[in-house]
Amino acid sequence: MPLLYLDYELRKEFIIDNYCVNKNRPELHCDGKCYLATRLAAVQEQEQKQAERNFVFKLLENVTDCRTFFANFSAPEYLTGDLAKTSFSYSPSSFDDAALSGVFHPPQLG
Repeated sequence: MPLLYLDYELRKEFIIDNYCVNKNRPELHCDGKCYLATRLAAVQEQEQKQAERNFVFKLLENVTDCRTFFANFSAPEYLTGDLAKTSFSYSPSSFDDAALSGVFHPPQLG
């Protein structure tokens, strides 16, 4: 951005003559600042897009690191014994429907 300011100062007359949108209204004293503001906005937008790209690349890099970690992960020794072979099951019918019916019912009037 400092280079934009330097370019503006060095080529001010050229910018006023060729790029200034307010050169027909000298009472505004724009002096090419409209052009400078447009250029600065474009540079800021470009820098923001680059920052977003860098952020996405960092996220993807971290995802790749996680995949590498889990691909090389081995379970601790205490999980490789009988506990790792144990299976747990759940069946909704194992709950007593009568016990739940006392809790879940429509409100009664009166």
